[in-house]
Amino acid sequence: MAQDWIDTWAAAPQPVWGPDFLAPLTYPRNVWDQTVRQVARVSLGGKQVRIALSNEFGDRPMMVGEAHVALHDEGADTQAGSDRKLTFGGMDSITIPAGASVVSDAVELDVPALGSVAVSLYFPDVTPTTTVHNDGRQTAYIVAGNRTADVQIVADTTTTARLFLSGIAVDAPEDARAIVTFGDSITDGDGSTENANTRWPDVLAQRLQEAGGVPTAVLNEGISGQRVLVDRMGTNALARFEEAVLSHPKVETVIFMMGINDIGWPGSVLDPQALAPSAQDIIAGHRQIIARARDHGIRIIGATLTPFNNAFEGGPLEGFYSTDKEAVRVEVNEWIRNGGEYDAVIDFDELLQDPADPTKVLDAFDKGDNLHPNDAGYQAMAESIDLDLLDRD
Repeated sequence: MAQDWIDTWAAAPQPVWGPDFLAPLTYPRNVWDQTVRQVARVSLGGKQVRIALSNEFGDRPMMVGEAHVALHDEGADTQAGSDRKLTFGGMDSITIPAGASVVSDAVELDVPALGSVAVSLYFPDVTPTTTVHNDGRQTAYIVAGNRTADVQIVADTTTTARLFLSGIAVDAPEDARAIVTFGDSITDGDGSTENANTRWPDVLAQRLQEAGGVPTAVLNEGISGQRVLVDRMGTNALARFEEAVLSHPKVETVIFMMGINDIGWPGSVLDPQALAPSAQDIIAGHRQIIARARDHGIRIIGATLTPFNNAFEGGPLEGFYSTDKEAVRVEVNEWIRNGGEYDAVIDFDELLQDPADPTKVLDAFDKGDNLHPNDAGYQAMAESIDLDLLDRD
C-alpha cells in the first residue's frame, strides 16, 4: 500500500531579480563545493520524513551531490544520532532539470510536532542560486566542502533566504488535513523576529496543535512582494495557485490575503511605469482564486488588507501610499467583508488599525514602516482567528 503523506512545511519558490530592481538580495549569487544547512520548524510531526527541492527558475540542470536531514539542535548544529542520509529514487545524488522539482525518498526520523529539522545540501558544481525564497527569516549556514553529515559545522557565511528547499513532508496521521496561508509579506512574516517562528501562520500552527482535535498542517505560501495580478518578486497569485495550493495533499482550507502590493507598487520606485489597478481589477483576481478553490472542493477564507497610511514614509519606497490608493483598499475590503463570496472572512484590517485613525497601523503592532506588523501584531492576528472558521463541518 502506498505511503500517505502530508506536507508539514513549505517555502514558496521565487526567481532572482535583476539589478534594475530596488530590493536587495539576501543570498549569494551561487554556491560551489559548499554545503548549505537550512533549519525549518514543522507544523505536524511524524515518524518518517522526506524533502522537496525546486529548480523551478533555473535555466540549467542543478546537481545536488548529497543531502541529509536531522533534528536541529542549536545554531548550525544537529542533534547527535538523528542524522539521516537522503536518497532520490535510491540514488545518493540527483540532477534536477531546469524548471523541475523533486522529492527525496522517505527516511525514518521521529519529528515532533512544532519541532525543527535541519536539511543539509551539498553542491559540488558551480550552482547559480536561481530558485530561492528571499524572506526566509531563518539563518542558513554555508560551509566549504561536503559537510552534510557533520553534527557540528562552523559556517563560512550565512543567509536568511531559503535556497532550493521548498517543502518538508511527513507520514500523514490519520484524518490529517492541511491549511494553506496564501499571501504577501504580511503572511511571509516581514517584521517578525528572525529564527523565532513568530509569523502569524507559525502562531496559528501552535494554536491548532495546542487545541488538539484533527491533526492540522499549516503551510505558509506567502511571498514578500507577491501580487494578485502581476509578477516580480514572485509569480502572480493566479499563475501560482496550482503550485501554492493544489500541489499540497490534503488541503481543506486556504486563507487568502493579498492585494496591498497591487495597490501600492504602481507609481512608486518598485513599479514606476505600472498602470494602477482598480478595486474591481483586484476583486476580479480574488474571484478567480475563489472559483478555482471551489472547483477543487477547498474552503476559502478571505482576509482583509491591513492599514498602510504613510507606508515607507521618508524612505526610497515613499509613494507606496496615497489617498487614492487608500480608497482602492477600502473598496476591496468592503467587498471582502460584505460581498458574501468567501466562505468566511478574517478581519485583520479592523484588528490592526489605530482606532484614532483607521488608515494607520496601531503603533503597538507596527514594525516601524507603517505597513508590516511586528511580533505582537502577528501574535494578535493569529489569536484573533476563530478556530471554528477552519473547520469544514
